[in-house]
Amino acid sequence: MKPQLAYDAIALEYSGNAVFLRPSLRAAIHLERLHGGFPELLSKIEEFDTLTIWQVITTAAGMESSEPLFAHAAAHPLKDFQRAAQGPCIELVAAFFPETPETTTKQPSTATPTPWGELFKELYGFATGWLGWTPDTAWNATPQEITDAFTAHIAKLKAIHGEAEDTNTGPTEEQRKQNTDMGLDPDFDRAGLRALKDLSEMREGMAL
Repeated sequence: MKPQLAYDAIALEYSGNAVFLRPSLRAAIHLERLHGGFPELLSKIEEFDTLTIWQVITTAAGMESSEPLFAHAAAHPLKDFQRAAQGPCIELVAAFFPETPETTTKQPSTATPTPWGELFKELYGFATGWLGWTPDTAWNATPQEITDAFTAHIAKLKAIHGEAEDTNTGPTEEQRKQNTDMGLDPDFDRAGLRALKDLSEMREGMAL
């Protein structure tokens, strides 16, 4: 099966009916909570628990778009619908997990792995706090879109203001004053680099 990019809506087609499952941040948070974690969610999908499948599809595609699909499925053998729906639902879950930025040096992390639910909350904070996105834009973006946009934002700040050495304890007083005059957090360099590092470590230390 061809890997699905996390930016894309995943097509679920069944007997002429099609819906598109978008791995949005809103869907990720809702479905991660549905059964107390992604391992449990994937187990339910593999069992083809019909209530779970309904939740996955309606959450990612919308109730209105999903109604014709379910109406058709209700009139036909469940096995036929399972063959069409199970793979896309699993692809959707896989698309919730953002990849580590390619420019980030991967090193073994001793940090305690952060639960996925907490990571998604962090991504929402990055989108609305750092990137200035509206809540609606953040909820409808995918975790990968937020991760990539935040990485690009930090790269822009580094390009403008320079990258501190690892031994640096923070911006100089002159840099702090310049940041304040520009309306920025006086310590934005340190905070931004730490946030990017934490995001990478969270992704590296995460496991289903």
